[in-house]
Amino acid sequence: MLPQLDVGTMLVMTTGVSAAMGAALITVRTRQREGLGLWAVALLMQAVGYALYALRGSIPDVFSVVFANVLLSGAFALTLGAIAQFHGRRMPWLGMVLPVVALAFTFIVLVDHVRVRLVVGSLLMALQLALLPLALWCPRPPAQRRGAWVLTIAVAAQVVVLLARGVLVAVDRLQLAEMLHPDLWQSLVFTTASVVIVLAAFGFVLMTKERSESALTALASRDALTGVANRRHLLQTLERDLAASARQREPYAVLLLDLDHFKQINDTYGHQAGDRVLVHLVELLGRRLRRQDLLGRYGGEEFLVLLPSTDMQGAVGLARALCDDVARTPCVHEGATIRYTISLGVCSGTPLAEDRWNAWIRAADRALYVAKEGGRNRVASQPPR
Repeated sequence: MLPQLDVGTMLVMTTGVSAAMGAALITVRTRQREGLGLWAVALLMQAVGYALYALRGSIPDVFSVVFANVLLSGAFALTLGAIAQFHGRRMPWLGMVLPVVALAFTFIVLVDHVRVRLVVGSLLMALQLALLPLALWCPRPPAQRRGAWVLTIAVAAQVVVLLARGVLVAVDRLQLAEMLHPDLWQSLVFTTASVVIVLAAFGFVLMTKERSESALTALASRDALTGVANRRHLLQTLERDLAASARQREPYAVLLLDLDHFKQINDTYGHQAGDRVLVHLVELLGRRLRRQDLLGRYGGEEFLVLLPSTDMQGAVGLARALCDDVARTPCVHEGATIRYTISLGVCSGTPLAEDRWNAWIRAADRALYVAKEGGRNRVASQPPR
């Protein structure tokens, strides 16, 4: 048989845990509105609600019963808002406000009807909590899976306990006890609540941490203007791909392309227009590339395209198609139609175990030089050795 814990002590402990975690989350600052502020306020509201629970019998029932439960329901509503804010969605005001209003009305009307109040309150709060994982996983699951699972499991446990208590009270299988009486179900409800507070908050913080780590990784590997891979990420990938292609004896290709007369575009239309042309170029290139290909900004107006499992014929064909696409598709910026072209150097072959990235880049650069010397807006090729 499970031990019956002192409910008053557990309420004090739950109050302290909620208040401490809420205060801790308030100190966390993030660049984006990720919901941590709302979650912190929700924890502080829970702390006040559980404190009022603990004062049952010492203060009027309107505070220890009605106001305490409204605060708890309001805290659940704020956590729903925090999840929406984390996903960058609009606040679900109907799903937030309606359950709180329904619970407040129920407890005001049924303040003297303990059994009905307990059944309706348990079911309303269980339904309100069930909205949290629904908002978290739908319409599509979050990328931060570990934290999401921790939060979901914690909330699901509380939903199960609340539903079980509500049903057992409704079918008269559970004796009603005073709020602070050491009853088994009271102990289970508040034990679960205390654990859920910790786990759910931990899961939400873990989600924001995972997102921040992903953002930092993206910043370290992406070009700030165009969003494609930066030079560092390109060279790391090229070195790794060459080794893999050498082991598998598969062809590999590198395209080095340069935007023709880019300085003239900047001088004529301004640097903002030049930036827009670079973004436009990336959009055009991306339409032709496969999922396994990698496009990146090598430096300035130079871009590098890595093409696994691509021989010289395929690489040159792609380069010519890219060249034609760019020549046929001008960039429109602030009403100005900016026509531009690119030149491409192609290096392709089957890598050897001793090959290094710099040799392949040098070969593509030599081919690019030939294309530019030949009049620009064209493709030249050269093997890596």
